[in-house]
Amino acid sequence: MTVELIHAIVRQTTVLIAQLATSGGWRAPLAQLADQVFQDLVTELERQGVSRKVGADMFGMGLRTYQRRVRRITESSVERGRSLWEAVLDHIRRRGITPRAEILRAFAGEDDVLLRGVLFDLCESRLIFQAGQGAQVVCRAVSDDELGALRALRSGEGVDELVWAIIYREGPLARDELLQRTHIERAELDAALGRLVESARVERTGEGAGATYSAGSLYVLLGSPVGWEAAIFDHFQAMVKTILCRLREDRSAPGLGDRVGGSTYTLDLWPGHPHEQRAYETLGRLRAQLVELREQVEAFNAAHERPDRYTQVVLYIGQCLIQQDSGGGDEI
Repeated sequence: MTVELIHAIVRQTTVLIAQLATSGGWRAPLAQLADQVFQDLVTELERQGVSRKVGADMFGMGLRTYQRRVRRITESSVERGRSLWEAVLDHIRRRGITPRAEILRAFAGEDDVLLRGVLFDLCESRLIFQAGQGAQVVCRAVSDDELGALRALRSGEGVDELVWAIIYREGPLARDELLQRTHIERAELDAALGRLVESARVERTGEGAGATYSAGSLYVLLGSPVGWEAAIFDHFQAMVKTILCRLREDRSAPGLGDRVGGSTYTLDLWPGHPHEQRAYETLGRLRAQLVELREQVEAFNAAHERPDRYTQVVLYIGQCLIQQDSGGGDEI
């Protein structure tokens, strides 16, 4: 059942990626995603002791083909190219009111069906507006203030929190390692690291290329308008780490059942159900208890030196509401 489980997990992961890629009306570039997934899988398989010959067989490739693909991806530039969607939007923004015919001429080298589809999606996303008919159609992009607000959903302070979360969970990390993990532009990453170090959320050890970054804590305020990317990453990684620990540990080990693992509880409720309110209040109560516990632990740790070896307890709690109908459909 391992292959079937992998397919099921990949399916759910692609649903999450698609939602993230289109959140806030933006269309995140996905052109390099397949290469990134392949490279990350290769790296992780090798970390687990799988030889390249066996890795090639797992991907259904000949060894030479496998090695060529690994080399091509490794040697490629780390700079991300823009998608056609981003290029068209920037083109219209720079020119103000722009005839659609001029846009089609400017991107004449692109696939015509793809280009027209991008223009339609930009209109549907309310990032550009069209007026006129036929050959007289003109386009105008949203204002700089409006676009800036949209981009703030995926940059700025949100980047700080995401970098902070990655450093906290995977650090200490060097700057080049962070570039590989985050795929953030160098200048943007350096600015984020500077702010994180200055605010004491992240600690830098060493100087120059040999400097590493670490963090002793991570906290994103509940309901904060920024940092949701970090919260999603932290939740997702906590879930993955829990599953990995469960797969790797000796399941018969004493005390394992109440220290490693997870449970999923589904409650079917409706208005007037005797346990409806209790179910909705449970998550808030658990969060409050865990916030209090974390504050107490952090206060003690701040006053005492942490030993070289210690145990990090990771607990993830999530809740969602899925509306069911009699036809068997569901809507989150």
